[in-house]
Order: sequence, then structure tokens, then C-alpha cells
Amino acid sequence: MPKLAAFPKAYMQALCKDGSMKLAEWFDLATTLDIDGLEFYAGFLEMADEANWPRFRQQVEDLGMTIPMLCCSPDFTHPDPNFRAAEIAKQKSWIEMTHTLGGSYCRVLSGQRRPELSTDEGVKLAADSIGACLPFAQERGVTLILENHYKDDFWDYPEFAQKMDVFCDLVAAIDHPNFGVNYDPSNAFLAGDDPLELLKRVSDRVVTMHASDRYLLEGTLDDLRREEGGSQGYAKRLSHGEIGKGLNDYDAIFSELKSKGFDSWISIEDGVEGIEQLRRSADFLRQKIAQHWGA
Repeated sequence: MPKLAAFPKAYMQALCKDGSMKLAEWFDLATTLDIDGLEFYAGFLEMADEANWPRFRQQVEDLGMTIPMLCCSPDFTHPDPNFRAAEIAKQKSWIEMTHTLGGSYCRVLSGQRRPELSTDEGVKLAADSIGACLPFAQERGVTLILENHYKDDFWDYPEFAQKMDVFCDLVAAIDHPNFGVNYDPSNAFLAGDDPLELLKRVSDRVVTMHASDRYLLEGTLDDLRREEGGSQGYAKRLSHGEIGKGLNDYDAIFSELKSKGFDSWISIEDGVEGIEQLRRSADFLRQKIAQHWGA
């Protein structure tokens, strides 16, 4: 039976930028949800002090939850080897953070889709950099999870491995027991891809999932895909939504995951309108998990 976690999508500005919300406040809100764990983000302001890491783990565990996953954004496609070495060092610190928090899964990305970078070059740079982190992760019992991602908030360009074919090439280039896929169905829409087609291509490698949904503010999916051909900018017609109310077919997604024996963490990455929307998303996912995996 998969386990359900939540990510504080609605409170990222408060937790990561202006400090107007403390993690303890988010923990208390999260106890009102029907979830098992909290996905952490490496950029939470209070995580800058390593002394806080075990304290936050204890606080979350005292509330009856765990911290299974850490979300972070390494950039492994920079042409400068010194830059990549620094990113590898950062990724190792995030792996250590995951381990200290009691987590088992730490996100990795490919890096930015720089215009001068060929597909073969980018896949090699990203695969080699992730490979350099894997022994460190294995020693700490942490699995690195590559997400089919769109774009980090602080990047100039979208994800190098945003498109399905490139993502699948990168996944295929890394064969290690402590490596797998973090599947996010909504990000496939941003890439102009079919979320179910992507899932079927990588479902045997999926070890965690981001539950999300999107809806069109105007126009059609064809309009969206025409707009996503360039490198910079975010399609304005596609918006975050309540899970179960948008474009994703969760029955088809969960049927495919169940057929592959998936029983790991599903983390809610929507709820941008606040705790009540997040609660409805959690309730929807609980119902669907019970339907597909048994009560």
C-alpha cells in the first residue's frame, strides 16, 4: 500500500523567502491532514543550520509522521567541470540532510537546458554527475530520485531532461540500485508529452511520485504544446489545481503503478490555495489508493 506525504506548496514563499512562517507551524497544519509524512525542501530557511535537522526530524516523528523525501535541484549540465564539482558537493550535503532527517529518497535533476548543449553531451554530464553521488547515497541508505521536472525557480532555462525522450535516455544511462524515478504526471504536460505514455516507458523504474494536477485557464492542449517549444518562460494558460479536478487520469496512473508492484511514497505537490485545498487533494488520493491497492 503506497504511503501519502505532503509538500507545503502554498507556503514556499513564507518558509523559504521571507520567514513569515516557521516549519513548526507547517507541521501543526499538516497534522490535520490524512497523511503519513512530510516532503522537505532543501531551501527551507530553517534548514540552513545543520543543528536543526535532527530537531525537525524529532518534531515530525513526535506528531506521528516521518520525512521520507527531500526535494532539491542540482544543476549538472554546466560546461565548467568546477561548477559541476560544486553541484556534486551540494548534492552530497543534501543526501546527508536526507539521511539525518530519517529519509530514504533525495531528488536529483539533470540541470538546465543550455542552448549550446547537445542531447548526448547533456545526458553524459548529468549521468556522470549523478553517478558520482550514488556511492555516497548508497552508504547512507538513500535512493536518488530523478524527476521529470519543468524548471527550478532560480534557473534561466528549463530542465535539460524535460522532454520525454531525453528523460528516458538519461534514466537508461544510470543503472544502480540506489537510483530511480520520481514521476510527476503534470510536468509531462509542460513538456508537451502525454503523462501516461511517459509513465509506461519508465514505470518499472518509478520509486516515488509527486501527485499533482493541472487545468487549462484557456485554450487547448495543442495551444499549450505550441507555446512550450521555446526555452524560456512558463506557459500562462496552465495552472496548478486541486488533485482529481484537472487533466490527469489518476485511475490510469495508479493502475499502471499497481501493475508494477509500486508501494512507495506519493507526495502531494499541489494545494497552492492553502490547507483546505490540500486536504481535498489528500482525501481524493486516499480514496484512489484504497480503490487500487485495497483498503
